[in-house]
Amino acid sequence: MSARLLDGQSLATRMQRDEIGPQVKAFTSQHGRPPGLAIVLVGDDPASHVYVNHKVKAGTEAGFRVDLERMPATASLTDVLALVQRLNGSAVHDGILVQSPLPKAMGAGAEQRVFDTIAVEKDVDGFSAESVGLLVQKRPKLVACTPSGVIELLDREKIAIAGRHAVVVGRSDIVGKPMAMLLLHRDATVTIAHSRTPDLAAACRGADILVAAVGKAGLIRRSFVKPGATVIDVGVNRVADAAVVAELYDESHPRQKVFKSKGSLLVGDVHPEVADVAGALTPVPGGVGPLTITMLMMNTLTAAKARVGH
Repeated sequence: MSARLLDGQSLATRMQRDEIGPQVKAFTSQHGRPPGLAIVLVGDDPASHVYVNHKVKAGTEAGFRVDLERMPATASLTDVLALVQRLNGSAVHDGILVQSPLPKAMGAGAEQRVFDTIAVEKDVDGFSAESVGLLVQKRPKLVACTPSGVIELLDREKIAIAGRHAVVVGRSDIVGKPMAMLLLHRDATVTIAHSRTPDLAAACRGADILVAAVGKAGLIRRSFVKPGATVIDVGVNRVADAAVVAELYDESHPRQKVFKSKGSLLVGDVHPEVADVAGALTPVPGGVGPLTITMLMMNTLTAAKARVGH
């Protein structure tokens, strides 16, 4: 048995071209301005710069106004909060995204304070306490992009959610918890598992839909997966250790060649051997990742429409 691959990249491309792009064009024509997204980037984290560049490129290509507000690593929490408050009052920005992580010097609670300062109607990442609370009560305005992208993929691939047992491995505020809520709201029976779950493999084996979101390369093995289950791999792990790559792929595998040429490899939380037992599986890269940015665009469009009373 070889799992059907759930191609998030092609879905993201289609959604941006056939759905989001035309709606942005229509909005711009009707209201004399494009939907606007402000992205705040604080400091010099290399991965954050890559992610932000992808978001700016995708948004601009789809016709959005995307403004990148850069702040130095030396910026204070007060400075960042003041910028967010200014953007809350901006007439041209419908969505605000503050790229995580913030510099460690700002302190442990800085990130949540910043997220909670974003006006809920502009919180396109869905990370503020108010956004999360509304999601829990099944009346969200805007939902975290990665979990909503997973739901979009399941729906478009016609994978039933209602009545199924879903297991989410991971309990982060960004993916694990909102993912569990969205599945619950779609009438799945949901189990949240994590690093302290006794016999994690047994907990996962009961899943019709298994979502891996822990950030540990190859954690989910064949023994974790019920034959025919749908497996969604949210993990994105950069591996530079040849021994870890050898554990994931045999010497003849094409990804070994990629590793040898680049010196590192992006891999998911799901071991490649799972493809032999799963019914459907998202690849890494090319699975959930591209949909995260697509759902950010969709959230910005939703926020823009809400502001003008659509």
